[in-house]
Amino acid sequence: MQHPRWIEFDRGERHPQSIGQDARMRLDHVSYAVPASHLADEVQRLGASAGGIFCDGGRHPRFGTRNFVLPLAGGCYLEVVATLDHPAADRFPFGQAVKRRADLGGGWMAWVVAVDDIAPVEERLGRAAVEGMRHRPDGVHLTWKQIGITDVIDDPQVPFFVEWLSSPLEHPSAGAGELPRLATIEIGGDPARVRDWLGCDVEALEGVNIEFVDGEPGVVAVHVVGPHGSVRLD
Repeated sequence: MQHPRWIEFDRGERHPQSIGQDARMRLDHVSYAVPASHLADEVQRLGASAGGIFCDGGRHPRFGTRNFVLPLAGGCYLEVVATLDHPAADRFPFGQAVKRRADLGGGWMAWVVAVDDIAPVEERLGRAAVEGMRHRPDGVHLTWKQIGITDVIDDPQVPFFVEWLSSPLEHPSAGAGELPRLATIEIGGDPARVRDWLGCDVEALEGVNIEFVDGEPGVVAVHVVGPHGSVRLD
């Protein structure tokens, strides 16, 4: 079993708008949002393309959403998420973000960075992180804090942040083998904007390459290396 590997970002030059310049960070996951009616089909499509098997991640009762998860080598994972027929999906930013992307036809919604202490991010943004919980079908309750979803809604090129409260043994990447692994994330947007947000160069994320491309801001595609080679998931 592989567990998340924490890395120290290269702080480099200080930027007044940066969020994580004093925090240890790692790539945690990438989220793909779909209409609920397309959830099963997209899980099958992405899993078959990546050469891996998604597992039922359960429900997020506070956010009015549910997901399926594909554990990847190196301590990260892919998530396919959809809203439930529940009022929470309209009240909370995460549900709003999922619904908004799904209403546009579905696709990559966000990339997510994990920190070991979310307090500096809260201080910088001037608001408290939101507590999240997911009930897995195997009875495990995952808990975390997250912040930055509203910023992602306004500017999809930047990631949001999570601090896991659950045991690392229960992280959604647990159980991953050597393959599949995440190789590259294509992001439409401005590298300088993302650097200012993170407080570091994206090259500091070991094990994954961030490639900036032309187009609308946000995650454009994810490249995964599976048992049959590299595949681009869009």
